[in-house]
Amino acid sequence: MKITLLAIGKTDDKNLQTLTAAYSKRLKHYLSFSFEIIPDIKNSKNLSEKLQKQAEGQEILKRLQPSDNLILLDENGKQFSSVGFSQFLQKKMNSGLKNLVFVIGGPYGFSDEIYERSNGKISLSKMTFSHQMVRVFFVEQLYRGFTILRNEPYHHR
Repeated sequence: MKITLLAIGKTDDKNLQTLTAAYSKRLKHYLSFSFEIIPDIKNSKNLSEKLQKQAEGQEILKRLQPSDNLILLDENGKQFSSVGFSQFLQKKMNSGLKNLVFVIGGPYGFSDEIYERSNGKISLSKMTFSHQMVRVFFVEQLYRGFTILRNEPYHHR
């Protein structure tokens, strides 16, 4: 199985970029992983919230294959413990999926089209984090999940 993480907009914070890259590199020991940044929508300040979500949604849809399993990182999604998330990943791998795609949306969330296309939603916390921080948190949790599945010492129970 391959895992893809899509995120709207770049981050200028070098520390966050470094951490995300470090965990992305670690993940490659377990499976094929790619992290793709979808550029910010041009002239988004001139767009309504709905139009911005629609434009971002179109950019997300362009990057998906019909067989992709799409999971949204959304504040209203299911919350997991780290062990629970590792079990979620194991079930996805056991199901024979070719590509599991996670998406971090823009500042206003996702368009209706993206919600309709999605196969599920996950929330990292009831707290709100910047979209740049979520990248680091999520990639670290993916890494942690695979170390749990392999009974490696990274995660302490």
